[in-house]
Amino acid sequence: MTGRSFRVSADIGGTFTDLVFQDAHTGRCEAFKVLSTPQNPALAVIDGIGQALPQDADVAFFIHGTTVGLNAVLTRRGAKVALVTTENYRDVYTIQGNDRGEIFSIHWRKPQPLVGIPDTYTVHERIDAKGEIETPVDPADLARLVAKIKDKGYEAVAVCLLFAFKNPAHELAVEAYLREHLPGIPVALSHRVSPEWREFARTSTTVMDAYAAPVVRRYLDTLVSQLGDRLEDGTPIHVMKSNGGAMTAMAAAEIPLQTLLSGPVGGAIGGRTLSATTGRPNLICVDMGGTSFDASLIVGGEPSSSNEATLEGLPIQMSVVDIHVIGAGGGSIAWEEAGAARVGPQSAGSVPGPACYGRGGTAATVSDANLVLGRLDSANFAGGTMTLDVDKARAAVRSIGDRFGLSTEAMAQGIIDIINAKMADAIRTITIRRGIDPRDFSLVAYGGAGPAQAAALADQLDIGEIIIPVMPGAFSAWGMLQTDVRHDFKKTYYDFWDQVSPEALDAELVTLEGEGRAFLIREGLGADVISYERFGDFRYHGQEYVLTIPLPPGKPDMAAVRASFDQAYAAQYGHSAPDARVEVANLRVAAVGRLARPGIADPDVVPATAPRSRKVYFGGKEFDTAIVNRDELPLGTIVPGPAIIEESTATTLVPDDWQATVIAGGHMTLTRKG
Repeated sequence: MTGRSFRVSADIGGTFTDLVFQDAHTGRCEAFKVLSTPQNPALAVIDGIGQALPQDADVAFFIHGTTVGLNAVLTRRGAKVALVTTENYRDVYTIQGNDRGEIFSIHWRKPQPLVGIPDTYTVHERIDAKGEIETPVDPADLARLVAKIKDKGYEAVAVCLLFAFKNPAHELAVEAYLREHLPGIPVALSHRVSPEWREFARTSTTVMDAYAAPVVRRYLDTLVSQLGDRLEDGTPIHVMKSNGGAMTAMAAAEIPLQTLLSGPVGGAIGGRTLSATTGRPNLICVDMGGTSFDASLIVGGEPSSSNEATLEGLPIQMSVVDIHVIGAGGGSIAWEEAGAARVGPQSAGSVPGPACYGRGGTAATVSDANLVLGRLDSANFAGGTMTLDVDKARAAVRSIGDRFGLSTEAMAQGIIDIINAKMADAIRTITIRRGIDPRDFSLVAYGGAGPAQAAALADQLDIGEIIIPVMPGAFSAWGMLQTDVRHDFKKTYYDFWDQVSPEALDAELVTLEGEGRAFLIREGLGADVISYERFGDFRYHGQEYVLTIPLPPGKPDMAAVRASFDQAYAAQYGHSAPDARVEVANLRVAAVGRLARPGIADPDVVPATAPRSRKVYFGGKEFDTAIVNRDELPLGTIVPGPAIIEESTATTLVPDDWQATVIAGGHMTLTRKG
């Protein structure tokens, strides 16, 4: 690498940590992979930067996606939290909602809350539905609460009082008392975390924020202290948010909940950039790494998103990019159950890793199967930084193949077929089951293992075009460099749409924009780079759930907004009710701060080397297969299958009936011959 100033992104996965380095002046990008360090994820980032960047180079911008908070929730290793609610409402979080996760299952159980009844405390106070104080906070209750928190050693406090989203005065009073008597204990207030109605969902969101807060803050403190020497003076560390935007580490420490789903989001943002540069508005983005398979949609050039999500069955009220995740990756382990072969969700991770890594793993994985089938080059894996052990891979696959009376190659093909079927079903979940035809989309395949399985997935779903982006193995990290700072602000604003004053509505939205502007300026952005996006949550009178509709700047045309809702409802559910009354439930504003960044330089093309080939299995048959280096392919090159296209971050399989073409930007398309 040349130059002295770089923009750096890091995608911390379960097996590999992917880094992308972009020259801050030329825009040229390079990718680098290191094995993840689960005991301290920051170590892999530090190690990768140390190996890839010259010692005299500065980091002008750094952003990363982290799963630290997510893993704390999934493994139930977060903070010990005390929940504080209004008197007589102690059981809201435990009772939960009245919906069933699996309607017809007699074995279904409500999700286990992060805080139980013994750790839930009440305060004698009351604010009514209009936001007026009926009963002030009882200081005696707060004194008893402080004593309990000290006695039981709670690490964080979640405060969710009734109708605090209408009037936060009582939550602020509780916070002031706790901070005075319990300095150093994090306090999460529901009106800050989620100023929105629905008591259980708001409580769940606040508890989850408090539960993850200490873990996320410890991680960020470590990363900031260890990266400080490499950053240019005054350069903040940025973290990807679940909504696809970026925030500083300082903001992430204040609202750790926003980091929960930050890991896979970079790929969706990269997909948005890819959609714009290739002129393809509808994309199915699939990221197959070492541990998981993430699927998302780009519709009309924008990532599909939602204003709520669930994690471990518990609701979260926050803006998120819709990403469907299953346990399927290169490290997914093949195993036997009830006389049948299964693959995943268990993963070998980075330690011990697949058997072919030679780090102590003995179970057969998807990567071992691909190596047995000749699809991976044992001497040129991860850009030549790792050598794979073919003998150990064959031994691992043979071991499970013997149980089913299959040859090593047949068992390897079976492992690949099983994992492909699971991934194709995950894509059906976000397309066909929502009334979307995947044949109307191009399939974007990335992640270290995605391009190797892309053609098989397209065959199962009858998709006609595949896009393999530049640096596919680090595409999520690449996408992080294309994002901007974004913070979402919201307010419950309930009324019939035909009774809403356009002037009053605009005033409420202007207030939210003011909150957004103040927050972004505190993040270090200038007012000249800040813009706003307005939204409203609408529903027909008598319905429970809402659709989020964009609102224009200024005073809205009420009839036009109503028509937009009817159209969106018809697109979502196949019908609409133009004569029914419509209610507005919430107002939302996204404050976006544009980050300065260079243009994206096309990848360099290197001189061609001597032709290579080897025997590779496709669909159970062995073919003489051309081995091609991707960085030797100029714009417009067509590579007919069967072929394997190798690069430092991934391996792309081109079966016999497919062909690859290099398009603008260095991206590749795969299409069927003829």
